[in-house]
Amino acid sequence: MKVVKASILILLWCSQLICFSAGDPVLQSYEKLPDGLILKIKPAEKGQAQVVKLRVISDNIIQVVSTPQASLSEEESLIVINNEGSTDWQFADDKNTLEINTKTLNVKVSAATGQVSFYDKKGKKLLGELKETNTQGGNYKFVKYFSTDDSEAFYGLGQHQEGIMNYKGYQVDLTQYNSTAVVPFVVSNKSYGILWDNYSITKFGDIRPYKPLSSFQLYDNEGEKGGLTATYGYQNNSKPHVVKSENEIDYEFLSSLSNMPEGYDMSNGKIVWEGKIESDQTGKHTFLMPAAGYVKIWIDGELLLDKWREAWNPGFNIFRKELKAGTKTDIKIEWIPDGGQSFIALRYLPPVAKEMSDKFAFASEGGEQMSYYFVHGEDLDEVISGYRQLTGSAQIMPKWAMGFWQSRERYKTQEEIMTTIKEFRKRHIPIDNIVLDWSYWKQDEWGSQEFDASRFPDPEGMIKSLHDDYNAHFMISVWPKFYEGIDNYKMLNDKGLLYTQNIKNRERDWIGEGYVSTFYDAYNPDARQYFWGLLDKHLFSKGVDAWWLDATEPDILSNSSIEHRKTLMNPTFLGSATDYFNAYSVMNAKGIYEGQRAEAPNQRVFILTRSAFAGLQHYGAATWSGDISGRFDELERQIPAGLNFSLSGLPYWTTDIGGFFVENKYDRPEPKGEALEEWRELNTRWYQYGTFTPLYRSHGQFPYREVFNIAPEDHAAYKSIVYYNKLRYRLMPYIYSLTGQVYHQDYTIMRALVMDFPEGKEVAEIGNQFMFGPALLINPITEYKATTREVYLPKSAGWYDLYSGKFIKGGQHISADAPYERMPIYVKAGSIIPFGPEIEYTTQKPADEITLYVYQGADGEFELYEDENVNYNYEKGKFSTITFKYNEANKSLTIGESKGQFEGMLTERTFKVVPVSQSKAQPLNFNAQPQHTVKYTGKAVTLKLN
Repeated sequence: MKVVKASILILLWCSQLICFSAGDPVLQSYEKLPDGLILKIKPAEKGQAQVVKLRVISDNIIQVVSTPQASLSEEESLIVINNEGSTDWQFADDKNTLEINTKTLNVKVSAATGQVSFYDKKGKKLLGELKETNTQGGNYKFVKYFSTDDSEAFYGLGQHQEGIMNYKGYQVDLTQYNSTAVVPFVVSNKSYGILWDNYSITKFGDIRPYKPLSSFQLYDNEGEKGGLTATYGYQNNSKPHVVKSENEIDYEFLSSLSNMPEGYDMSNGKIVWEGKIESDQTGKHTFLMPAAGYVKIWIDGELLLDKWREAWNPGFNIFRKELKAGTKTDIKIEWIPDGGQSFIALRYLPPVAKEMSDKFAFASEGGEQMSYYFVHGEDLDEVISGYRQLTGSAQIMPKWAMGFWQSRERYKTQEEIMTTIKEFRKRHIPIDNIVLDWSYWKQDEWGSQEFDASRFPDPEGMIKSLHDDYNAHFMISVWPKFYEGIDNYKMLNDKGLLYTQNIKNRERDWIGEGYVSTFYDAYNPDARQYFWGLLDKHLFSKGVDAWWLDATEPDILSNSSIEHRKTLMNPTFLGSATDYFNAYSVMNAKGIYEGQRAEAPNQRVFILTRSAFAGLQHYGAATWSGDISGRFDELERQIPAGLNFSLSGLPYWTTDIGGFFVENKYDRPEPKGEALEEWRELNTRWYQYGTFTPLYRSHGQFPYREVFNIAPEDHAAYKSIVYYNKLRYRLMPYIYSLTGQVYHQDYTIMRALVMDFPEGKEVAEIGNQFMFGPALLINPITEYKATTREVYLPKSAGWYDLYSGKFIKGGQHISADAPYERMPIYVKAGSIIPFGPEIEYTTQKPADEITLYVYQGADGEFELYEDENVNYNYEKGKFSTITFKYNEANKSLTIGESKGQFEGMLTERTFKVVPVSQSKAQPLNFNAQPQHTVKYTGKAVTLKLN
């Protein structure tokens, strides 16, 4: 090891005319470690780093750790499970810069400041830290700025539903909410990622604090300074309750609703704020509005927002507007709360200062020290692979989970569940999983994990019948919530495994007259073990197949302020709620995953959780997008939300097809006339999209969500929904092969165009199209009565219309037909797609006959993957693959040798080969005459295609 004392270094540097002023940081010493470097620096300002450490994890992954304390903490990460450093690297010291060199990276560290810069082997700068400063970061504990440029785009960071694809220039709030899932991993189109190893509330990007509305100069309707004219009226246009001047709109949380005018009835309310705003800066202003109910906003006469969200679950909206300094600009906000308690607020960010326009940052409220991992790759797949190398692989989901799930809020009795599954089988509509949502327990026994016997007289028999008689699986909703006084509460409370503050506050929930409750502390390993024990005893032992983990933000008291939410989970077993606020969901999932694998080691765990965090993919878990509204504009926002979630390294994601909560026109008491037809079309378009998300499930409140309750058999909605359901099952060989790649090659199923088509700005902002695997370009319809949409066909050898087989050149925007029954789907030239037999559940019969559609025009390859479907034997090498290769030059298809083996695998099968070419369009038709029929016995076969 090499230690260089500060006096020697300073003398050496001064002899080279590299001396530092008294205000600059000064290196005291550095030490070369087997896996990296550690630098000790005398900071110029209090709060800056005294110690900086770099560790080489692999050729393409570097960890950077720093602390303003005198020494680093040895605390283990909650999310990084593979932290072993590498010894295969080289070191260089050119006096003022220390260098780490791996096979793919050159990392330079300023000896004076500890600032780190990352370069590829060609010398191209990928990322560079900037001088430490907290002036732009508010009261954050850790802030780290990085440089960027106009060509860069940022993705990932979990699931956010403002409708934004590229986060460059925006602030991303990494705070867990219902419908916001936080993953502190960002990827750049420059093929690197940053895993920010911190569990506290964090901001990414433009981290400046949002300003309140009062920071504008405000004018009311009469031109008086000081506020907007606020009219608290009613929807029936009766005399307003009150008209007054207001300079803030801040009804964001339960605590702020007390500021409503006394005696005002929100349930029938209509509030209008209007007047003028005047900024002291010229440029693009960014507005943030958390809102529920109906809201419209006009600035300078332009309608910038027209949205509805259920009153009890506000969503975030971001919009931008150019303003001119010193110019009065008209503003009008119209809000119909649409509920007895509803929420709204408005704040903004002024234009970014010129000196900050080429910077982005991470800023966190808490933590022991600053730690992040820089991950590089040749493409974004390699970057995501690096993330999973750190945080754990994503398992292969049980095959049944890739089929269709039916759910609703909620099946209230055993009879309703059985009647539903019987109807699916009677109609021959494919289904693999039926889901029981919350409140299957007695009303006053939330947390008992026991069925109410009056409504579910024989749950064990019900589950057995689902398995044996109907070939269906059963998932159940499980909350980390316990009512005060029930047996499970007493047991956990006696052991100190519950959060206690909500009990002390006597806060009541929304059931009946309300019950006092709290959550268990998932950060406590004993609490996780006991929680699993309850699930095992009362549910898993009865045959439950999978777990639906709700409210895992944790949502102990909905719509509480963030500070109040912290008090409700404070302290955690590991430390303060400030330090550990965001990671609850991954700890909760970890306990169930580890518990079930110990109890049933060869049954694949399946978890669906409402919240997410880095590392969740390692625990057999997927995420859904929360309690979203049933509207076309909400459907539109799901697409970039899901794509960014996938780019965060978590491959399994889904939405409530149809949206969870609906407007009154759909459910009071049920839709009729135009509302009914709009409801049917909304579901049709959502089912079309949902067919090509990683997990395919319908869920929501009334109206009932089963296809036969949406429309009759002769209706276009019914026909379309069933068509895509059956297409999903025909595609099962393709889809299950992708799940195999998720584990074996760290693949991503639902793929933003930026992953596969490095075309710069042309694809950087596209968030309403995506690739489903390597072959299928999916283009959802998100407007009512739309029959066309614009589609960008990326540059490639060309594209084929899936339905007609018609060829279209790439590198162009087209107007694609989108009749009610169909969503535009295109197949990339060079694709090989295996279609299986028609089935009604995923394992009804083996894929002994596969139709291979070969889309000519470019070389192509696809690997068919198979294993035992429901166990972990694939981790022991028990799986098989068959590689298909198409050669465009000689128009030949090779069906490769079968490799690998597992119990029950097919030794013989039939492949029917259907080529599709530019000169010969071949519609998708499973009854079409194949060009070749191959009796395959595991040996390689090469075919000439016409």
